[in-house]
Amino acid sequence: RIAALPVDPVRNLPVPWFVSWTDGKPEFRVADGDKLGLAIQQKLCWVCGDKLGTKIVFLLGPMCAVNCISAEPPCHRDCAEYSVKACPFLSKPHMVRRDGGLPAGADCAGVMIERNPGVTILWCCHDYRLVREGDGVLFRVGEPFEIRAYAEGRQALPSEIRESFDSGLPALAAIAEQDGPKAVALLGKLATTARQRLGI
Repeated sequence: RIAALPVDPVRNLPVPWFVSWTDGKPEFRVADGDKLGLAIQQKLCWVCGDKLGTKIVFLLGPMCAVNCISAEPPCHRDCAEYSVKACPFLSKPHMVRRDGGLPAGADCAGVMIERNPGVTILWCCHDYRLVREGDGVLFRVGEPFEIRAYAEGRQALPSEIRESFDSGLPALAAIAEQDGPKAVALLGKLATTARQRLGI
């Protein structure tokens, strides 16, 4: 499936199906909004564009494993494993998002934590639920039957997962504090569940 994707001649890398093209060139930082709709309606893999089966995988940062929300549709397991090894942002913890020169409308739904978490979670499940967020949509991931964590293109160490989790939690806590005591209490419960799932 990955081999069938077009190749960017500049980077010599396959171009994921979701990537937006401008003037015949891929803009890796921007997802094609039309393909988002197709992925949802036709149950297509976000990475290769082929039909999904009954087992799907979401690529999440550790904080998304707390609130069980993804901004992107699911993919095949092998496409997810390829992504955590080949994508520069996912495989190189010190990579930062390049926001300069992004086209209009490149924002995503929800609140994004501005950092590279250094660890990517493969959240394996069977289903998800759509959540409307303003003019966009988010994905509430289903109950996982397996969770794997990657760092630097390999399976992450427990210490790496813990460090990424602990360093990201204050950002969620700040948001919860704005919403009041009930939100803070809920975050505490969700964080405990996430730690158990991640084995930290």
